[in-house]
Amino acid sequence: MRKADLVTAISEKTGVPKVDVLVTLETFFKEVKDTLADGENVYIRGFGSFVIKKRAKKVGRHIKKNIAIEIPEHYIPSFKPAKIFIEQVKDNVSALPDED
Repeated sequence: MRKADLVTAISEKTGVPKVDVLVTLETFFKEVKDTLADGENVYIRGFGSFVIKKRAKKVGRHIKKNIAIEIPEHYIPSFKPAKIFIEQVKDNVSALPDED
């Protein structure tokens, strides 16, 4: 499902015009990004948490030049789903037939 599909589905279920749903989604995404960029986590009960993870300093390799380079410590965004979210996905996906 893409963002356009999500906007359409929400619009059909709520009766809210697609333009308003799109603006709301875009605003939500922007707020999550801005909050994480400010160093704060976002917790949504029953859905999950958008958190910042610290990556330690490490040594990598520049393959073309065959030299070691130091990758400094840095922070990355991460999503941790809530337990109820995990259980719902696990139960529904396991009921689907295997694709072979």
